[in-house]
Amino acid sequence: MKAKSYESFMKGVFMLSAMVAILAIILICFFIFAGGVPFIAKYGLMEFLLGTQWKPSNNPPSYGILPMIMGSVYVTIGAIILGVPIGILTATYLSKFCNKRLYKILKPCLNLMAGIPSIVYGFFALTIIVPIMKDIFGGTGMSIATASILLGIMILPTIIGMSEASLNAVPGSYYEGSVALGATHERTVMSVLLPAARSGILSSVILGIGRAIGETMAVILVAGNQARMPKGLFKGVRTMTTNIVLEMAYAADAHREALIATAVVLFIFILIINGLFMILKRRKAN
Repeated sequence: MKAKSYESFMKGVFMLSAMVAILAIILICFFIFAGGVPFIAKYGLMEFLLGTQWKPSNNPPSYGILPMIMGSVYVTIGAIILGVPIGILTATYLSKFCNKRLYKILKPCLNLMAGIPSIVYGFFALTIIVPIMKDIFGGTGMSIATASILLGIMILPTIIGMSEASLNAVPGSYYEGSVALGATHERTVMSVLLPAARSGILSSVILGIGRAIGETMAVILVAGNQARMPKGLFKGVRTMTTNIVLEMAYAADAHREALIATAVVLFIFILIINGLFMILKRRKAN
């Protein structure tokens, strides 16, 4: 009886935890959409999404967020180009090529990277990467390229950790069968184990994209924060997240509603990315 009572109690605890998580998501969605959708309907969807002028202080004010959308897209794509190949190759090395002594050094370092606050990454980029970019390419050094490099570094722990776990989860029979057929260790890893772990690797990439597109504090310090259409890789830009953080403290009325509406667009972006991932995962599973 005691065992059954304890089991029922734990089931209730688990159910309550799940309900709290679901309720939190519902409340977040309600707050964001209730505050942002009415503004979009009043201002105009196309004017809001495709407008190129963000000037809340003008009379009349302009609330076009296309520059911030493009800024987020460019910075995220740059982070993916830099971070994803390095992350997957590093995970492959740690899982299948690294010796145990070196692994004991590298793995804690990567775990430490995952725990470093975003603002610390931002200060690192501000003091190291920005001056280098300024010396090489001119300008202020705060640009799409600089933000992409920083975010590429920041998403590495997520991609490496999940990709390595996925590779380690591949059954040993896959490796043994490939080697028994005459394949080398390197060929087996690249042609058999990596494809077998693609679902987990793809999940790591999606999480990395989510972090890159949602990062704020680090990007504020190195992106230049210029609310205009991107004019080149080495020019300043403003993302949707930085736009919200920079102006929310003093925003009021329509200005505040416009910022909440920007959060709605950002939230939908994340939903689209996750939805595409789920569709792709199901197609590959079939």
